[in-house]
Amino acid sequence: MTKHIAFFLCAAGLILAVIGCTAPPMEAASTEPASPPLAGSTDTLVLAPTKAPFELTSPAFTHEDFIPSIHTCRGKNISPQLVWGDPPEGTQSFALIMDDPDGGNWVHWVIYNIPAEARGLPEAVSRDAQLSDGSLQGRNTFQKQWYGGPCPPSGKHRYFFRLYALDTMPDLPAGANKPALEQAMQGHILAQVELMGLFQ
Repeated sequence: MTKHIAFFLCAAGLILAVIGCTAPPMEAASTEPASPPLAGSTDTLVLAPTKAPFELTSPAFTHEDFIPSIHTCRGKNISPQLVWGDPPEGTQSFALIMDDPDGGNWVHWVIYNIPAEARGLPEAVSRDAQLSDGSLQGRNTFQKQWYGGPCPPSGKHRYFFRLYALDTMPDLPAGANKPALEQAMQGHILAQVELMGLFQ
């Protein structure tokens, strides 16, 4: 009897083994391809560069810091490099006035009709009445038609560089003074920024 049971179990095991070998293999769990990222998702979105704020700065000195002597009458008396950000929409030109309120509103520099695409002025702007980009230089209190650096007789003075974004190109010839430029800018100033430096 025991032999019959053992034979039966062996035969059953053999049958199961054959079935296991001949049965089709189970399919692996399907893996769907990743869906393409939705338009506008962070996977595909290309962010535009942040718009630079309309500020006036200089690599030569920071706001309310001392202006290096190279940019004054005690040095080479050359203009400092100036840099600004993106102006308001509709800007057609820039104008810049540098003056000293502690010296009786002494005007050191007047420059206008700076192209709207400009984002700064280089160091040592030439003394030409008209620059290569069409910018025009006005007359300062020194009666010169170019940059005149700080030259206070005594004490510490403040020097303001004021940049104006205009919705027009002032109809002025080269050599206009500060009052003439200010009159031409009336009603056309979209924004104004300033940088102040010290010298004594």
